[in-house]
Formats: sequence, structure tokens, C-alpha cells
Amino acid sequence: MGITEPTPVQSEVIPRILDGENVIFQSETGTGKTFAYLLPLVQRLGDVADHQKVRIIIVAPTFELASQINAACKSISAYKCALLIGGAQIKRQIEVLKEKPEIIIGTAARLVELIRLKKLKVDGIKAIVFDETDRLVKKEAFENTSNLRNLMPAGTQVIACSATISKPAKIFFADAQNVVMPAEDILKKRITHWAIYAESRDKIETLRKFLAAENPKKSLIFTSRADQAENIYNKLTYKKIECLCLHAKSEKLERKAAIDRFRSGKCEILITSDLAARGLDIPNITHIIQMDLPDDEDFFVHRSGRTARAGKTGINVVIGDRYEMQHFAALEKKLGIVVYPKEIRNKKIIAPLAEEISEE
Repeated sequence: MGITEPTPVQSEVIPRILDGENVIFQSETGTGKTFAYLLPLVQRLGDVADHQKVRIIIVAPTFELASQINAACKSISAYKCALLIGGAQIKRQIEVLKEKPEIIIGTAARLVELIRLKKLKVDGIKAIVFDETDRLVKKEAFENTSNLRNLMPAGTQVIACSATISKPAKIFFADAQNVVMPAEDILKKRITHWAIYAESRDKIETLRKFLAAENPKKSLIFTSRADQAENIYNKLTYKKIECLCLHAKSEKLERKAAIDRFRSGKCEILITSDLAARGLDIPNITHIIQMDLPDDEDFFVHRSGRTARAGKTGINVVIGDRYEMQHFAALEKKLGIVVYPKEIRNKKIIAPLAEEISEE
């Protein structure tokens, strides 16, 4: 794959996992967390004599992230993997389990269902991974996550990771070593932050003008609500701008097709709700465009972190009204980033005049 040197988080975590430690680790987006746990776990499978049992389970909060982990696993390993997610046909998944996969990647509710149906046997499990653990222990997901962990045999190695680790996650994984990597300041050092003012009713037209002026190579557009994602998609499409839409209400096959087209570069603009903000590693995204500011600061960090991955740089743009600009100013101070005001004039993106900024 052309990777010759481990990232800092890989250097820190791989030996711990090889030693069989329970570990919960925090590292910024784009620093290589997936391979930090996949590589040592796959290596440990080489020590197993019986290859007819499930040995590793990896849990993810979304279909998209589970699919991405499945692809990453197949890229480094010849061991049989299976993707078991909710919303897909359970009969087909039961047939897949008859093929004796050793690595299972899936969503918690479906995994619990298959274990309770006695179709997914866990007596041979060596390790379980909880990826994007913050979301897995949130109120709406906690019961399934807790049930799944409790169904694991005694002595199962427990691994958890996220770019941000909440207090509930630390409590849930209190028996694991807590590893927090020093900040690489990706948000400060590798991402340039722009603020473009627009009233709510003018935001989509401002977005259209921005895309025409900047002509970004690959842009991911965020909005908090699924219906607004559809609205943006419809209005851009009406203006003959080729784009894709991804949100929680989309069918699974539609979501997969949208991500595959965006990942491959067949389409350069993807509009999404926060469904895709966490965990997705799509290479070469040059611009993040936030059409609103999420209430949760972590969502802002995760949204922004979809660019400037694997050592690259990127631009994070917030198109916001007066209230959101005030919120952005507060985030600027809290996160220690520098935000550059921008505006679109004569089909160019420029810095506002000094007197205009002072008036604002």
C-alpha cells in the first residue's frame, strides 16, 4: 500500500494490542487509527491453529464506517471477513456466516441479534473493537453496545478508539488502558478556516457562487438536517451542478453508491447530513463546506477533519448567518484556530475590506 512508517498512534498502540492489552485510545482524525488496531489483530490471527471460528469482531456506529473498515481489512489481509449490518437481509448474512469468516465487521444491533439467534457463535472470539466509541456509548446506542460487550466470552481483548473520547466512554471502558495521543494540531496547522456570511435564505445561492468561484477539486458539504441536505441537492442540481446526496433517510444501496462515486472521483461534490461526519476516510477531499454550525463542538471537529488527512492540507468553509458567525468566533477562541473572513465578488473569493469587517 506504500505505507512504510507507522504514524505516532500506530507506534504507540500496535505493541499494546500485540501484547493483548485492553486499550481505549484517542487520536485526531486522519492519523491512522484503523490500521493501528487492524494490523496487530490480523498479525495475531497467524498464531491461531483453528481458522474455522470467528476470532475478531469490529463494531462501528454506521453502515458507511463499517463498510470502510471491511475494505481496509481486505486490503491488508487474506483472512475471510464478513460485513453484518442492520437494514440488510439477515438471511443472506446467516448464509455468509456458514462460510466461516474469522473477522466480523458490523453494527451493534445486528450483531446482538445474530448472536441471540445462535447464528453468530462467539466462543472463539479473541478481541472486540469499538470504533468511534463516543457514538457507540451515546444514549440511543448504549443498550446495544452494552449488550454486545456482555455477550463476549471472558478474557476477550477489548479495544476502543475515537478522535474524541467522552467521559461516558471512559467509564464504559474503565478496565482498559487509556491512551491519549498528543495533539498534532491538524485543525490549526493543516486546515485553513474561512467564514462567509450569508442570511439563511441566501445560503444555497452563496454556496453555488462559492463552488463557481473556487471550483474545488473535491468538496464535502455538511448540513445538520436530512431534509436540508435534500434541499441543497435539489437546488444545485436545478442549477446544473453535478452532485450527490447522502443522509440517514437514504436507502443503504443509495448511500453506498453515493460514497463509491465520490470516493472514486466520478462526482466531486457530496452533500451530507452529519451521518458521514465521523470516521469516514475519503482521500483527497480539498474542501469542507459547513452550511450550519452544529451545537456539538465535537461534530465541528469531526466535520473539519474529513479534509487534511494523511499529511495533506485542506480548507474548511462555514457559510453562516449572524448568529452562526458569533458561534464560529467563539469556536475560534476555544479551539485556538484562525478564521479568515471571505466574500464572493465578481466570481472571485476575496478578503472583505477592513472597514467592512469593523462594521460587522
